[in-house]
Amino acid sequence: MHEPDAMSGILAVIAGLGLSSAAGFRVFIPLFVLSLAAHSNAIELNESFQWLHSWPAMIALGTASVVEVASYYIPWVDNMLDTIATPAALIAGTLITASVMPEMDPAMKWVLSTIVGGGAAGVVQTGTVLTRGTSTATTGGLANPVVSTVESGSAITLSVLAIVIPVLVGIAALVLVFSLGRRLYHHFRNRRTRGPGQAVA
Repeated sequence: MHEPDAMSGILAVIAGLGLSSAAGFRVFIPLFVLSLAAHSNAIELNESFQWLHSWPAMIALGTASVVEVASYYIPWVDNMLDTIATPAALIAGTLITASVMPEMDPAMKWVLSTIVGGGAAGVVQTGTVLTRGTSTATTGGLANPVVSTVESGSAITLSVLAIVIPVLVGIAALVLVFSLGRRLYHHFRNRRTRGPGQAVA
């Protein structure tokens, strides 16, 4: 296997950021897209993650993606899935970024992957939890299928474009994570300021 040049490594990491952000919307879709991309040689995985482009991995991830997307259309199950999806998204984002990282010290690779990939996935996932919670509270869950469709569509679009145009998607992912991060910061800060018994201003 040839050694990737510096530019290829940078593009792969940028693509990993986009895929990790997509994991915040749906856990398995970006992993499935990454598996397909690696199988078709559109992206190169490092040695520890060569199993991702195998047929068993593609079939398993494809099946898991379909089941995950379908499950979010079952009333109230979608909210329960969020409690599982949040830690799963952190793990998926970390694994995705680690899989495309250039060869480096293992400790450094996992630290960077956790911060970049896990952090991006975690911020996006927390944003989707708040959105779904608001939808459930204000519409009794009637609007949740619309939210689920937008999330699944975003996961597919972001994952595919992260492979096709990684630089633009990497920039978009940074903007998305930054915007959601600010929103979450203000949301939790306002909750602490108001206190549990105070009304929203």
